[in-house]
Amino acid sequence: MSEANRLTFKEMCAKFDVTPRTLRYYEYIELLSPDREGRSRYYGARERARMELIMRGRTFGFALEDIRQWLLIYENEGTQAQMQAWVELADGQLRELADKKKQLDEAMTELQRLRDTTAQALADKSAD
Repeated sequence: MSEANRLTFKEMCAKFDVTPRTLRYYEYIELLSPDREGRSRYYGARERARMELIMRGRTFGFALEDIRQWLLIYENEGTQAQMQAWVELADGQLRELADKKKQLDEAMTELQRLRDTTAQALADKSAD
């Protein structure tokens, strides 16, 4: 891979807006495996693509271990198996997010009710 197509550790952190600690952790748990030259790390197209998938997965609320397992499926079983696993993971995550949304909606409704009751009580006291 040409030098121009690789990112340094610092460039990778900046591109994906992650801390060095985060990037090192992703390497530690084997989500990423950059090329090493001495103490320097270089990230090619494969690692950048994996990082994009990791970041997208985190945005959707997937656990890092789920993302790691999903990436391993591609390496071990290929695209079709990975796509099937993705559909199953996405279905589960959609259910979980729907449950969280329902809980959040209920909490917001209750908070709004309590806020309105308190504001009205405050207004009544001010009118006295």
